[in-house]
Amino acid sequence: MSKYFLLLLLLAQFSFGQQKTKVATYKYGYNGMELIVKNNNGSMIVVSTFNSKKELKEEIARKIYQHYKETNPISGDTIKIKGDNAWVTGKFIIQQKGKLTTLNFYYETVEWDSGLTEIYKNI
Repeated sequence: MSKYFLLLLLLAQFSFGQQKTKVATYKYGYNGMELIVKNNNGSMIVVSTFNSKKELKEEIARKIYQHYKETNPISGDTIKIKGDNAWVTGKFIIQQKGKLTTLNFYYETVEWDSGLTEIYKNI
């Protein structure tokens, strides 16, 4: 009898102990240039983020630049970047004019490690 009680208690702990994800929307994010990189050959790369969360904007901008250097991304792709506290998914746009390259990243969702998922919703 005590084995069944222990099993029932263990199953109850697993079912109620699961971390549930909560989904929320946000309307207002931060827009702006976060990173400017000048290369030795005279070219310049500007990383801008749009609809970003204040806590993540600088860190994600650095990781966007790193992603650009390490891979050969296509403009218009949706990419997912891992920050220290969250995964950020968004649209990645590359624009070039002469020696200037702009990397624009538009936040779409932020999946925090705490289980909260925030979705940008434009009004």
